[in-house]
Amino acid sequence: MLTAYESGFAYNLRKSTALTPHNQTGKIHEGHPMIIDFHTHIFPSEIRRSRENFFPSEPAFELLYRSSKSRLVGAGQLLEAMDENGVDKSVVFGFPWKNPETVKRNNDYIMEVVARYPDRFVGLGCFEPSGSHAAEETDRCLNGGLSGIGELAFYETGLEPEAINRMEPVMEICRQHHAPVLIHTNEPVGHRYPGKTPNTLAQIYDLVGQFSENTIILAHWGGGIFFFSLLKKEVRQKLKNVFFDTAASPYLYDPAVYKTAVELVGAEKILFGSDYPLLAPQRYFKEMDAAGLSQDDKKAICGGNSAALLRQISDRP
Repeated sequence: MLTAYESGFAYNLRKSTALTPHNQTGKIHEGHPMIIDFHTHIFPSEIRRSRENFFPSEPAFELLYRSSKSRLVGAGQLLEAMDENGVDKSVVFGFPWKNPETVKRNNDYIMEVVARYPDRFVGLGCFEPSGSHAAEETDRCLNGGLSGIGELAFYETGLEPEAINRMEPVMEICRQHHAPVLIHTNEPVGHRYPGKTPNTLAQIYDLVGQFSENTIILAHWGGGIFFFSLLKKEVRQKLKNVFFDTAASPYLYDPAVYKTAVELVGAEKILFGSDYPLLAPQRYFKEMDAAGLSQDDKKAICGGNSAALLRQISDRP
């Protein structure tokens, strides 16, 4: 159940700029670009209050959220942050839990907030992708009002061939539903941090190749695999149904990554995602300005591309 705070939360416009096109009733003003954050995490109150109770059975969750500095937020807090940062709509999901009961609880919470705030939230079902419950939970989520699946992650093993093969039932159901799948990836070099998996670029490439008919969003710039679209053969075709989100970019990349990605794969392939509450959206907007993106490219990345993708989902049979 939603808390009283979340149930009664009234989102109000805090400022009126091009980055805040919704008015005080939450409607979109004609002619203004919509801002859509494609990567946010929210959790039900029992997880937010007592995270330590979930550590013994969820080592990946403990790895990322052991520190009290790693924030856990609910729908109400996210709505407030959205208004403060000029975000109209967010794609929300929980964590890739192993425990089926925790999976169900977090996904039920996502369904609840999407039903309560359909103009502000789009939901994805999230779970440990190789679990015995994964296919059943995929069906339940997609038939329960959620628009896709993600963020799927293999924090402990990386994208080993066996792990990729175990995703087949989930990916097949998503293909049938024309539902996108958001997958955690990260750069295989550079500094270490909690949540950085041992995936390789070859593994990421094998993943998108094996599921080339799925619509896939690779989180965190896809670990940089888009750089290889410079190759003359095969790569562009393999990436034809792949999008890249910007989650955690201010922690990982120089702002120049935006313009480089636009040049290599096109602005239409990039989805703004903040990884909130890790970072506030304004951090990303400042970096896009610093990168020297055109207004058209910023509009596409900050919401136009996501809106087009979501329209495809709403039109699915």
